[in-house]
Order: sequence, then C-alpha cells, then structure tokens
Amino acid sequence: MKKILLTVACLALTLTLMASESFARSVRVGGYTKRDGAYVAPHQRTAPDGSKMNNWSTKGNINPYTGKQGTKRYW
Repeated sequence: MKKILLTVACLALTLTLMASESFARSVRVGGYTKRDGAYVAPHQRTAPDGSKMNNWSTKGNINPYTGKQGTKRYW
C-alpha cells in the first residue's frame, strides 16, 4: 500500500512540474509598432534567462500556445 501511494505521489509531482515548466516561463509582450511602421501584435514569448535550450523556437521544444515545433539549433 505504501508503494502505491508513493508511486502516485511521485507521478502527481512529475506531472505538476512538467505542466508548470511549459507555461511558467512565459512573458506577455504587448503590441508595438516597429521603426519601419510594421505593427507587431501582442503575444507570449519565453522569459529571458540566458539559455537557448529552453526557447520555444529551439529544436525539440514545442510552443505551448501555438503547438508549433522549434526549428532552430541551440548551438
């Protein structure tokens, strides 16, 4: 019985961490106009943290808001 409870607790913790990592490191960017006059609509992006490996545009990652797979190499 203890093994089952421990397994369920570990699974719940793992799922919670996976879900929070997908959405926790995002930043809302408000709409703005570029110098050339082009308008950029409001959107979400990964929070700046100095790492290229966790950006949604990097290969192996998926943007949780659009479902698109990353295409850029991280090295």
